[in-house]
Amino acid sequence: MEDIWLRYAKRLQALATTGATYATDRYDQERYQEIGQIAVEMMAALGTVPVARIEALVGPFAQGYATPKVDVRGAVFSGDRILLVRERADGLWALPGGFADIGLSPAENIAKEIREETCLEVRVAALIGVRHKAKGAHAPDVRDFYKLFFACDVTGTSDLPRDADILEWGYFPKDEVPPLSQGRTSQADIEMAFAYRHGPGEAAFH
Repeated sequence: MEDIWLRYAKRLQALATTGATYATDRYDQERYQEIGQIAVEMMAALGTVPVARIEALVGPFAQGYATPKVDVRGAVFSGDRILLVRERADGLWALPGGFADIGLSPAENIAKEIREETCLEVRVAALIGVRHKAKGAHAPDVRDFYKLFFACDVTGTSDLPRDADILEWGYFPKDEVPPLSQGRTSQADIEMAFAYRHGPGEAAFH
């Protein structure tokens, strides 16, 4: 669960962005822009990082109605072992996936991510969970995310080159999961995937 002050700062920044987009009065726009800048400075202070880094993460100011980003992750099994990929960014492991691209459905997005990261072709079988990242056991993030988790079945392999951002991939039993990239995948996400694999097939929504 993220820090309450980070949650407040993110909410202020989102409201300021939306307000500045739709405000018709020049002075109201200036006030919203100032509130947005204060929120960014709050997030920078909370994370003890430069303001410029926060500004780069939250994106252009006043660009429409502020909404959460979408992250898609796939649970692929071989027997009783789950597929994980090791990210170049931090050298840690995660369920395959990433940002959803515009123009593709969620299912198309996760199939594309798995193909690019592992060269595996998959069939998306079910949506097994939706999480609000800020309320889960993930590393803090100044951005707001909905994380969509899908059960996928391998149908073949691709001849396309693998994503250079992925160092390696492999299957792991539940009790031998390597160190996880907490901003991408938490232990709770792994447990949810195994629970769906062995349980009654009910999706989890948080």
